[in-house]
Amino acid sequence: MEMGKYCKAYLLKDLRAYPQWTEKGENARKEKKEVDGKEIEVDTVLDDDSILYIQETYIVTHGIFLDENIIFDAVTDEWKDFCHNTLHFEIPVYEPINIPKAEGTTEGQSAEDTGAAG
Repeated sequence: MEMGKYCKAYLLKDLRAYPQWTEKGENARKEKKEVDGKEIEVDTVLDDDSILYIQETYIVTHGIFLDENIIFDAVTDEWKDFCHNTLHFEIPVYEPINIPKAEGTTEGQSAEDTGAAG
């Protein structure tokens, strides 16, 4: 089970608007239900209000993990265009953050903390 760097949630009805949409509903996460005092797992039936995730790889999953519960993986240029233009899916570019150290500080205690008199 692997977490990607980025994914975004969408309602299935919005994804189903893609003309070449196909879905592997059998890969949906199982739901836990209690039957006669026992917890069992049952198949989830995906409907228009189900929340799915477009991963940074443009694969669609039922859950936040990159490589689990894959519902759609027919990634084409047309699908990427649909994601960008229709769904406004954009993968953010994270610039590295440089946090400068304050001048004159060292690790540990300052002169005031050690009780040194001036």
